[in-house]
Amino acid sequence: MLLNPVISKLAGKRVVLASASPRRQDILTNVGLRFEVVPSWFKETLDKSVFAAPYEYALETAKQKALEVARRMHMKHLKTPDIVIGADTIVTLEEAILEKPVDKQDAYNMLSRLSGKEHSVFTGVSIVLCNRQKDNQLEMDVFDFYEETKVKFADLSEDLLWEYVHSGEPMDKAGGYGIQSLGGMLVESVHGDFLNVVGFPLNHFCKKLAEIYYPPSKQTINRIKHDSIPYVETFENLSDVEKDCCVKREAPDVKKGSQEKCNYALRNKSSNVTVPDTAALQNGIPETNHLQLPANIIHLLDGFKASKTLFAACKLKVFDELKEKRDLKAEDISEKINASLRGTEKLLDACVALGLLEKTHQVYSNTEAANTFLVSDGEFSIHEYIMHTNDNLWPLFTNLELAVKEGTCQKQRVIEKHSHSLVQDTHLCNQDKKKSFMTAMHGMMKITAKDIATAFDLSEYSSACDLGGCTGSLAHDLVQIYTNMKVNVFDLPGVIENVCHFQPEHFDTSRITFTSGNFLEDQLPEADLYILSRVVHDLPDEKLDHLLQKISNACYPGKSALLLAEIVLDEEKREPRALLQSLSMSEGKQRSGSEYRSLLQNYGFTSVVFRKTGNLLDAVLAVKS
Repeated sequence: MLLNPVISKLAGKRVVLASASPRRQDILTNVGLRFEVVPSWFKETLDKSVFAAPYEYALETAKQKALEVARRMHMKHLKTPDIVIGADTIVTLEEAILEKPVDKQDAYNMLSRLSGKEHSVFTGVSIVLCNRQKDNQLEMDVFDFYEETKVKFADLSEDLLWEYVHSGEPMDKAGGYGIQSLGGMLVESVHGDFLNVVGFPLNHFCKKLAEIYYPPSKQTINRIKHDSIPYVETFENLSDVEKDCCVKREAPDVKKGSQEKCNYALRNKSSNVTVPDTAALQNGIPETNHLQLPANIIHLLDGFKASKTLFAACKLKVFDELKEKRDLKAEDISEKINASLRGTEKLLDACVALGLLEKTHQVYSNTEAANTFLVSDGEFSIHEYIMHTNDNLWPLFTNLELAVKEGTCQKQRVIEKHSHSLVQDTHLCNQDKKKSFMTAMHGMMKITAKDIATAFDLSEYSSACDLGGCTGSLAHDLVQIYTNMKVNVFDLPGVIENVCHFQPEHFDTSRITFTSGNFLEDQLPEADLYILSRVVHDLPDEKLDHLLQKISNACYPGKSALLLAEIVLDEEKREPRALLQSLSMSEGKQRSGSEYRSLLQNYGFTSVVFRKTGNLLDAVLAVKS
């Protein structure tokens, strides 16, 4: 059963893959399926003990991933998908589920257990068909299936296992190995679908699509009704991007009947086209055109209110008061944040509607995501980054009309406008701002650093220099993943003198060093790999040319490379996040993958590849030829 007979059924539909896995994306892309990637925020914390069989756990996780994305796109992104595909792959040995290892020792233990034995790889897949009702409720039809593949490992030596663990490959793989890469050397035999082990059972997926569209079996449909504002469990990921791949179609001849009219309406449900009423026309009743304001315009009118709600709740430390699963009433919170009861209650209810808080019997509590990301002292908190956005980026966008007219950044105008409120002690003010900015960047990089570090296999590079690396967040992830790598963080003296406040209690000073300097003016330290995070997009052409030429001159052909961490535009420039970022009118520009390739090739980097990480920043790797 091939995909081709049903691909025409998906043309023009908004098909969404609820997974950031590059392996699943490659499998579906290679067969010609057009889709957009919206990683799920569903926390994979289901209790495995309540499932009678391992595959049931994989099925439920896949379904929850797909449902979360469908709900979020419908209510928050205002782009109701037609189809959402969720998947979850697990490895089982003697009915025990082996998921992704938490560290290298855990990876070694997993692989040791698999050595010389046969195990099962299960992938649960959920296909959710979505339909927005007139009352804005979301109706979803759920189809799911699972695939099992038997894999036999060879008898593996301890040295081979540790060599594989140190490669870094096991850390994001179920069962601790990737069969399509280095992990293939561990495998003696495979019985079943090989692609299922990679991460997606393509053959079974194609058969399921054929069952759905030729025609769907009503007995397999699980129809779910949802309120117009569903409960959202997790905090909005700032890195989420959608690619609008809908295809416009001409309206069919009304004489083809009501069924064809219905099919047309379903195909074009996002275009707000009013289809003529066949029965009314046949009875001679004149048709009345009814124009309805599109939902995306309605929500964009209010979108800034949602952002400001998040900013205000963070600034007032609402999530701090509710951390560690504390449950409080509105009057308790208003007293703690020194705010009016009326205003506090409205803010809390808005946060509940946005999925940031939970409310039960007039008692409020943090969601898991709020405890993780929004509490100011959390390990992975982005509280300071949110405050940076509120205090520094928000004012720039209040002058957007002027920025567009002038084509310039409005930072100076904002500074002059608020100069009357500046602290008299300029040095103290600058110091506070510097630490605040560093804290913001530190929080942002802690969340995205691992995805940048693992976007490519960097194990061949023994030394790296992170130019403008700030607090060293990326450096710490690099040395943990690549045990042979040393990293030099090269930044301005005012930054380096404050990095001590951001270091973990115990870190290997022999592998991470901090050096003061200006990468535009000073000689660059020697390294196999140079790194620029959030730098290239901000530099004007003259400075960027100077910096890239310096890096190119410092690189050895065939040995050295440059790693960029930036938001990479899609080629059609349809994804909103980078485009919205560019409206700040910095002196530089946002670029697509092909534009980065063209830019870097001018400086001798002939091999240039990029990866969408699904996180706050994407990655570009350029090797000097």
